[in-house]
Amino acid sequence: MNFNLKPEEKQALLKLARQTIQSAFENKNITPQNLFEAFNCGAFVSLHTKNGALRGCVGIMHSGMPLAITVQNMALAAAFEDTRFLPLNAEEFKNCILEISVLSPMERCEDTSLVETGVHGLYLKYNGKSGVLLPQVPVEQRWNREEYLEHICLKAGLPPDVYNLPGAELWTFTALVFSE
Repeated sequence: MNFNLKPEEKQALLKLARQTIQSAFENKNITPQNLFEAFNCGAFVSLHTKNGALRGCVGIMHSGMPLAITVQNMALAAAFEDTRFLPLNAEEFKNCILEISVLSPMERCEDTSLVETGVHGLYLKYNGKSGVLLPQVPVEQRWNREEYLEHICLKAGLPPDVYNLPGAELWTFTALVFSE
């Protein structure tokens, strides 16, 4: 990744994400103060319960918008549009911990032996299907490289060895991950 964020910038983005979701419960809009306009990159926002269970996670691989706007949009989507969960309610939100993953540009992966669990996120495209796993996922799940590669296929709704097939596109990226 070509950049880093200062601790105060990370805190500002986490605060913005939290305020954005909270404002949705109050039917208000939050406008960021031109934060991080130079960073037009992808980002994911994840919501976890205090016991660590996933409650929502939505992101975009790349964005033409300033990072602050991307984080706001992904925070709202994670809270209210993740189809794996019912929309978040205000009471649940009080007990959620937010995590933000700011993504580097993707690079085509021609050699899967170079995939490093805990370092690389994966994006797979094949036959009109796609899936993404953030770099922290294989660490949380205790997967080795082979299991990680199989799970990106499963995430895309494909058999576990598809990443090896002609026509499969496997991409890697890194992420700057921080949470409350």
